[in-house]
Amino acid sequence: MPVNPPTAPSKELHVFPNPSPKRDYVIQFQIPEFTCHCPLTGQPDFAHFTIDCIADKLCIELKSLKMYMWSYRNEGAFHEKVTNDILDDIVKAIDPRFVRITAKWYVRGGIYTNVVVEHRKKGWKPQPLVTLPAHAAESGLLG
Repeated sequence: MPVNPPTAPSKELHVFPNPSPKRDYVIQFQIPEFTCHCPLTGQPDFAHFTIDCIADKLCIELKSLKMYMWSYRNEGAFHEKVTNDILDDIVKAIDPRFVRITAKWYVRGGIYTNVVVEHRKKGWKPQPLVTLPAHAAESGLLG
């Protein structure tokens, strides 16, 4: 039985219609194995990306996001630039109401770098935060 070859890395982000465009809801992507390399030394850089997105009319298709993130593997990029480039590409692809990217870069030379970038669609206002009390089981008070 033939095995399908893996899909190649790509900068193309595929999209699909938001199934609930009347509601603000958060789509969170966790990408713990991001890699690129330092443009100065060529050494590998590793990061854990968290992408929090409130879509508008379109959502990002997961496999294309995976191939997109993989496309950086052999590129040299400063942490700040690659994080901002990813934000720009997501905004261009889906024009979300809100997106925040948190990139936690692993230690290099004793220093961790965290880069956080955001986009808010003009005119979009977030709903007020609802804070609910923790259940006793969550706080460890039972038992």
